[in-house]
Amino acid sequence: MFELGRGFMRLFGGDRFRPHTDGLTGGDAALLELLDLNLLQQEARTADVAAGRIGAQDRAQKRLESAIVWREVARRSGDAVALRKAACAAETAAAGFDQARRPDAWARARCEQAFAGLLGAELFGDPGLDAAAGATFREARNAARGGLSAALADLGLALVAAREAYATGDAEAAWAAAARFNAPIAAFDTLIRRSPSARPLAAEARLIRADVLCGWGARLKDAALLKAAIDDAKTAADRLDIAYEPLTWARAEILRGQGLALWGEASGDIDAVAAGATTLAGALDHLTRDHSPMDWARTQIALAQALQCLGEASADERAYEQAVTCYDRANLVLKDAPATPLRGMAAGERAMCLARSAELTGDLAVLDTAEAALKTELCALQPRRDPVAWALVQLHLARLYEARADITGKDRGERAAAMLALDAALDVFGEHGLRSLSVMANEALERLRAGPTKHTAV
Repeated sequence: MFELGRGFMRLFGGDRFRPHTDGLTGGDAALLELLDLNLLQQEARTADVAAGRIGAQDRAQKRLESAIVWREVARRSGDAVALRKAACAAETAAAGFDQARRPDAWARARCEQAFAGLLGAELFGDPGLDAAAGATFREARNAARGGLSAALADLGLALVAAREAYATGDAEAAWAAAARFNAPIAAFDTLIRRSPSARPLAAEARLIRADVLCGWGARLKDAALLKAAIDDAKTAADRLDIAYEPLTWARAEILRGQGLALWGEASGDIDAVAAGATTLAGALDHLTRDHSPMDWARTQIALAQALQCLGEASADERAYEQAVTCYDRANLVLKDAPATPLRGMAAGERAMCLARSAELTGDLAVLDTAEAALKTELCALQPRRDPVAWALVQLHLARLYEARADITGKDRGERAAAMLALDAALDVFGEHGLRSLSVMANEALERLRAGPTKHTAV
């Protein structure tokens, strides 16, 4: 699916013909998704060389192209270094554009800088980056005279507003947040008529809105919001060509599958959950780990969650076993990105799958095996060299200790051991500014300090 031949056909065909330039894509961001992560990293380094070359023409534009590539590297890999390079390149590009003479180019560079901030907030759980991005998008919107820059700024502002309202908003706020995306999506649809290269951006705008709706719907258990997310994802997928936009198409299918599973869970329709799991499995057939590790890991987690829901509905321990396998596959990627909230969430859900499987089978050997594996990993780790990984293992162990006490109805020191592990993990998370993991550890501590449940004998 990702053969480079098709990329070169696009590069040298029709309206995409352009003179020879550095790199495989020639500065065409629409071609980036045809490259796997390794080639994409090479493309980013090539873009840096082109921008830094003595005598390079329009160096600011080349810096902007470099920023776009590095942000895609960060998005696929979760690499903080790549994200910093993207933000730095975008800032340098903005400084190189004359705002008075080229306002739209300056606004485009500022939008790219702000989108790097939004990605950082998503990858590393830092809400402060959302606020900074919002201020940058407003500056860009005030400078932009229309076209792509204005649409991107409006899209960014809509996303920032949705994230700010997410924690406390209700269904009415969710629909209001979704409505803010209408104008930029319409603008992108209009731009497609003048430039076909805007089509992936139009699809991306719909996917951002679908993701927002999906998040709100999952939190509020609102079937209508989830149905709207499914429709948005399907519309985006239908307008894409899998041969030329394979990664955006896969992302659309992933969102559609995730929405179906969540909608089925919210509405009690087990067939919809199964359809969501099937859609996610189908998306994995078109998405390789080498092409986009983070997208691949997110799909594995979404599939695991759908399988968990099927297991809960059918009380079938095999569904939980398959979910654990998906979480283990996702961890092949997430182990290299310990600061992402996704890793902590996946670890907690995996522990719950093991606990539920043990509860259904009455076989505590499942927990014994998981606990032994974690202790082995803990012994192999060096806290001074990799404190975050060490703290994550402590967090996982605490979840298993808590699950054992709840399942057996007896506390033989598991709760005290869990609290000790959580205290140690919390110190590390706080020291490294890992907010989402700190919240997770604090919530577990509060449950344990509240004492055993009415089903648990001490």
